[in-house]
Amino acid sequence: MASITFQNTPVTTAGELPAQGSALPAFELVGQDLAPVASAHLAGRRVVLNIFPSLDTGTCAMSVRKFNEIAAGLENTVVVCVSKDLPFAQARFCGAEGIENVVAGSAFRSSFGEDLGVTMQDGPLAGLLSRAVVITDADGKVVYTQQVAEVTEEPDYDAAQAALA
Repeated sequence: MASITFQNTPVTTAGELPAQGSALPAFELVGQDLAPVASAHLAGRRVVLNIFPSLDTGTCAMSVRKFNEIAAGLENTVVVCVSKDLPFAQARFCGAEGIENVVAGSAFRSSFGEDLGVTMQDGPLAGLLSRAVVITDADGKVVYTQQVAEVTEEPDYDAAQAALA
């Protein structure tokens, strides 16, 4: 379990992020159109998982906007923004914000959070996903991870971009 905080209150997660060099656990999320967003469909491309609690918070919304900008300049890379928001809410947000360079995936009916160790186990956001970034190479091997220590803070975009360079 990772020890993080939410507004300086200690929170634990369901586990640890996958280790660098390990294979990313297989996952299936629900896309905005209710079709599966599965790791198997992303094979052969680098994958950036931008994981967060909910689009209904300023910090989460900002991370989606920022990764949307970053994704515009990446080749052979797909950025998947993952939360437990319903696909309808994700579609509404992405449409209103002009988000076109990332894929939104809902973990509302999958074991994604437990499989990647990011489900918050306690605190006011228990059951939602913690803020984290996981990046794989085109072979599905994890090359970068960040479990953001304070849920209300943004991820390290520069470090994520450096991992993709």
